[in-house]
Amino acid sequence: MSTNFWLIRHAVVAENERATLYGVRDVQLCPDSLVAQVPMYQALAVRLPRPATWLCTPLSRTRRTAEAIFQAGYPAQDLAVEPDLIEQDLGDYQGLRHAALPPLLSAPAHAFWPLAADEQPPNGESMAEVLVRVGTALERLAERFDGRNVVIVSHGGAIRAAVAHAMDIDARRALHLSVYNLSLTQLERLPEGWRVVSVNESPGFEDQIG
Repeated sequence: MSTNFWLIRHAVVAENERATLYGVRDVQLCPDSLVAQVPMYQALAVRLPRPATWLCTPLSRTRRTAEAIFQAGYPAQDLAVEPDLIEQDLGDYQGLRHAALPPLLSAPAHAFWPLAADEQPPNGESMAEVLVRVGTALERLAERFDGRNVVIVSHGGAIRAAVAHAMDIDARRALHLSVYNLSLTQLERLPEGWRVVSVNESPGFEDQIG
């Protein structure tokens, strides 16, 4: 049998937080976006499978996003917390404004991420480590929920890592993936291995900010 994963990146965070490296800080969602993007939540409520097991991460922005989807029409579900699908821990760099980061780095930043894939922030983790963490979690969840649909509200970094695990690519290549807020990524774990069904699926709301 196959396990079907439906990965959703959380909604847009508050504007003042977007100017910083927020990582695993428990920042709030943008209240204006929560109102303006109701049609997007409605689209997800229609698109997502029923029945399904729902998971979120320990950060409130993923739980709040799931609750907004329920409010938009998907039947309310219990939300189990999966810590291993949390965002990249940026350690001592969290809370810094983006412009303050370059002098602190030991290697040039990735073209599409503030850090290189193997750059480990002090007291944090590299994207390469995120890929290992997320890949291990996906294999565990695939076994646990074999034959079921699993909806996971997670983070851009973790979703990049999930796709990289499914495609067997490294962290540097994973950072070339763009993951919009509220976008949907579908992965399948089959007896033959992993298959990527869609990445960054954004029905009717393509141009979202990070």
